[in-house]
Amino acid sequence: MLTPTLIMAGIAAGLITVAYFKGEQAHILGLKIGGRTFLEVIPLLLISFTVAGLIQALIPKEIIMNWLGKEAGIKGIFMGSAAGAIVPGGPYIVFPIIGSLYRAGAGIGPMVAFLVAWALWGLSRLPYEVALVGPKFALIRVVSTLIFPPIAGLIARTFFGGAT
Repeated sequence: MLTPTLIMAGIAAGLITVAYFKGEQAHILGLKIGGRTFLEVIPLLLISFTVAGLIQALIPKEIIMNWLGKEAGIKGIFMGSAAGAIVPGGPYIVFPIIGSLYRAGAGIGPMVAFLVAWALWGLSRLPYEVALVGPKFALIRVVSTLIFPPIAGLIARTFFGGAT
């Protein structure tokens, strides 16, 4: 966790420097906007991490391993795909849940399938998609991506199944 933090700190310092030399108080405006975004996102982060922790605390490890673990096989990959499709929210919600399930014993294949299904299928986004681009486009997009989460899960399980 330290390396990504240091990288982001370096990027932030570089951007602050560029904004400072741009003048017009751009660095102050950028920090204010960043602070407002932080205040808007912090409740979501707190809730997401609480949900992730409660998943580990409340769902017995045996259930997670049975349904999403390495030994769950193709069933686990399809369960991960289904779970990813129905979980609402953005990365602040999904990644803590995936991390929590993975630490609790879920296999790499089901978790990769979960993540890919969330990114491609995301049922919570479907109403927006239908409203903005139309039902035909949405249907074509969903149907054309149906195979990818299970395939990604199978690839992850096959090549990285022993990874921890």
